[in-house]
Amino acid sequence: MIYYVEDDQSIRDLMLYTLHASGFEAKGFPKSTPFWEAMDEKKPDMILLDIMLPEESGIDILKELKSSPLTDKIPVIMATARDSEYDTVIGLDFGADDYLAKPFGMMEMVSRIKAVLRRTSPHDVPQTLTNGDIALDKLRHVVTISDKPVSLTLKEFELLRTFMEHPGQALTREQLLSTVWGTDFIGETRTVDVHIGTLRTKLGRYGSLITTVRGVGYRMEDANEQ
Repeated sequence: MIYYVEDDQSIRDLMLYTLHASGFEAKGFPKSTPFWEAMDEKKPDMILLDIMLPEESGIDILKELKSSPLTDKIPVIMATARDSEYDTVIGLDFGADDYLAKPFGMMEMVSRIKAVLRRTSPHDVPQTLTNGDIALDKLRHVVTISDKPVSLTLKEFELLRTFMEHPGQALTREQLLSTVWGTDFIGETRTVDVHIGTLRTKLGRYGSLITTVRGVGYRMEDANEQ
């Protein structure tokens, strides 16, 4: 899935048509608000960002993406004005994987996308995550400890999945709340604390792997290092 943020509808429609014709799934957004809403629902394989956008600029969106451990691995291609070397350099400095100088050809765009995906896509994405005797099957939505099933609620499962996809990384309560509950959730970060408590209990002796990072949030330690 490719997300494309471009406020010019004619350009956006043309690029989406080209992407679909080239065999890609793609969704377009005119500004940042619907883009972030879609990010809460599903993370894409790549993001195309125009620099000049209403609400948030492409650079601001890029910085936010690269500052979060939940989205910093998603490859990003920036669309810049042909005569704006400054925007190009800033985008690359903040972590963009490539750039397209407007106006660009559709075939050039497709070629750049394929090149970045080849360079950044993992070759063997595991469908089962493990940490010690904990195994989480993302496709079957099953968690086991020493091959014995553990009954988790949907939110507990998604919390555990987030931790296991980002081993050793400190995740803030706000990041966990946004990832698991969505940005439109009306509630407090205390919700995260409550669910962490029940998840720790259900994981038994492995519950201690989810540690509190004072002043930040939580982190899941590697069972093999305990």
